[in-house]
Formats: sequence, structure tokens, C-alpha cells
Amino acid sequence: MRIAFLLFPNVTQLDLTGPAQVLSRLGEGTRLDLVAATPDPVPTDAGFAILPTATFDEMTAADILCVPGGFGTNGAIADDRTIGWVRAIGGQAQWVTSVCTGSLVLGAAGLLEGYRATCHWGQRHMLPLFGATPVDARVVIDRNRVTGGGVTAGIDFAFRLTALIRGEAHARFVQLGLEYDPDPPFDSGSPDRADAALVTAYERRVAALAPGRDEELRRLAALRGYS
Repeated sequence: MRIAFLLFPNVTQLDLTGPAQVLSRLGEGTRLDLVAATPDPVPTDAGFAILPTATFDEMTAADILCVPGGFGTNGAIADDRTIGWVRAIGGQAQWVTSVCTGSLVLGAAGLLEGYRATCHWGQRHMLPLFGATPVDARVVIDRNRVTGGGVTAGIDFAFRLTALIRGEAHARFVQLGLEYDPDPPFDSGSPDRADAALVTAYERRVAALAPGRDEELRRLAALRGYS
């Protein structure tokens, strides 16, 4: 089982490292690669860089493609080489997957048209730009497309995918080994449960960090052939 995670500048590292930790335990014969355009370290949104294990030229096929998200997704969508690689790998992969706004990258590569998918709640409304049907859920499975919601949902996504591939017993075994037993101190991890002032404060913060993000994505969708 060969797994390819896309790396791009300003990726949200937990979108990648959370599911990578789970999927690395799929069993004997599993190989997991972090793939980027070049072998140079890739900066993340957490202030540290991740070293790729393979380049686009070196990784030409995978059983599982996983695209993480983050504020760098628009840049990834704008990059022809990145989208070309995602399209080529996803076009033959057994499983085509994403976490957070990584689903927008899959969509831009033409891999979600006619599929149900999810995304971080703050960008889920942009999925129809690429022909996908947005679903308000932590994990969405539609045929061989498996998409996770925002950031921490990537861990749940990885356990769901593990169960699909290796069975629930193996997924439970991995869950126990990782002591994945969530007990959040606050119940504000969803806009449905957070108070309105908190949601507004978050939206203002995102608007300040990435002004014009949605408008740019609409322009990029048109560039990729979507209207």
C-alpha cells in the first residue's frame, strides 16, 4: 500500500501529520511519502518546515492520494505543476482523499465533480465551484473519494479509511495504540456549538490573514475551467 501526501507551502501541518500517523500503521508493506515539487523543506503554517521524502517526478503512482489543506491551498491550485501531479496520481489511485481545504485542491484537479465532499466549515461553501456537493460532516465517503473536515477531522478520516481498507478490528487496534480518546476541554470546535461572537471573531481573523481568499478562489476555479 503506497500512500502519497501532497506537500505545498503554508500547508496546515496537522492536516497531514495527524492522518499520516494513523495511516502509517496500515500494516506490513505500507509506504508513506510526503511529496513536493522539489526536495527542499516545505514551510508549514505552524512555523516549521517539513522535509519531503519524494518529488513529483519521483512519485508517479500511489494507492492512496491524500491532499491536506491550509492557507496555502489557493497557491497550490494556482500552480500548474501541482494540479497536474494531483490529477495524474488521483486519476489512477485506489483512494482519492483530502483533509480540510485539501478537497478544494482535489476539486481544482477535476477529481470531485459529481461527488459528495466536505471541507473546513469556513470554506465548505466553495466546493460547488468545482462541481462537488458540499456535506456538513466530519468525514464524507462517496465511492473511492474520502474527505475530512477541518484539521483535527483528519484523524477521524484516517481511522475511517483504515477501517475501509483493513477492517474495523485493525482500526480499533491502531486507535488503542495511539490512545486516541478525545476529551476536549471546551465544546466550541464547531460553528454549530460555538457562540456567535466567537464565530465572528474567527471569520474576522481569517479575513485579515487571507484577504480576498474567496474571490481569488473563484478566479482560480475559472482558470481551471469551472464557471
